[in-house]
Amino acid sequence: MDLAAKSDTLQTTLQHLGSVLVAYSGGTDSAYLAYAAHTALGEKMLAVIADSASLPRGELAAALAFAAEHNIPTHVLQTNELESPDYQRNDSRRCFHCKDELFTQMEAERASRGFAHIAYGRNLDDDGDFRPGQQAAAQHHAVAPLVTAQLTKQEIRQLAREANLSLADKPASACLASRIEYGRPVTRENLSQVEQAEAALHALGFPQVRVRHHGDLARIEIAIEDLPRALSMPILEQITAAIKPLGFLYVTIDTEGYRSGSMNQSLLSTTAIRSAR
Repeated sequence: MDLAAKSDTLQTTLQHLGSVLVAYSGGTDSAYLAYAAHTALGEKMLAVIADSASLPRGELAAALAFAAEHNIPTHVLQTNELESPDYQRNDSRRCFHCKDELFTQMEAERASRGFAHIAYGRNLDDDGDFRPGQQAAAQHHAVAPLVTAQLTKQEIRQLAREANLSLADKPASACLASRIEYGRPVTRENLSQVEQAEAALHALGFPQVRVRHHGDLARIEIAIEDLPRALSMPILEQITAAIKPLGFLYVTIDTEGYRSGSMNQSLLSTTAIRSAR
């Protein structure tokens, strides 16, 4: 299908749902899905934002602003994944426990409000990465209309541009817990450290960053095109001055630059070692 046909398929898919709660994070995929659902269903849709310590305050504000700009009905849901020992343990199933909490609460909202379905912003490109949250979505019968329409990440961005949506080119922004190395407990304190560190880097003019939390060490990933500026001595001094006071003893720049899901490399390495034995 060409892109116009895929867009038509998305609208038809959403209309056939009748009514839907959309898991809305404020990223391009879920935001476009919420926008398309509102176009297709009007008041028979509701964008649901899961709010917890793992969601940066700036991301919550931006998500609410986008929804208000387009008159998309929105509900902020307070989720409690940080109270779960399974989530706090931060093993390879962390995302499952997070999404299980989200979809459990969304299912209760769906039933109480009389909506027919729950939908989330999975797209075709998501199938090639390690995403245990998809298992939780399947267990709660959440549907993925973007996949049904065979849309890739870049195609979703293109449709968002054509609709003049401000977040068409918004950098990806996974939850703060994804920055904490596997096996290190997720706490409000280390989530706050990451959030403040990334905000400081944004203030220094780096739009695409990740601060990976390795205990005393902050490993900073910056977009490849911005690395030359980051590695100049004056900027390195500013980065160190901004990050160390947050509770890190060491600050390092990852020379491979920003890459999505880099923490998963440790899981893949462990799996490869076990397979070789």
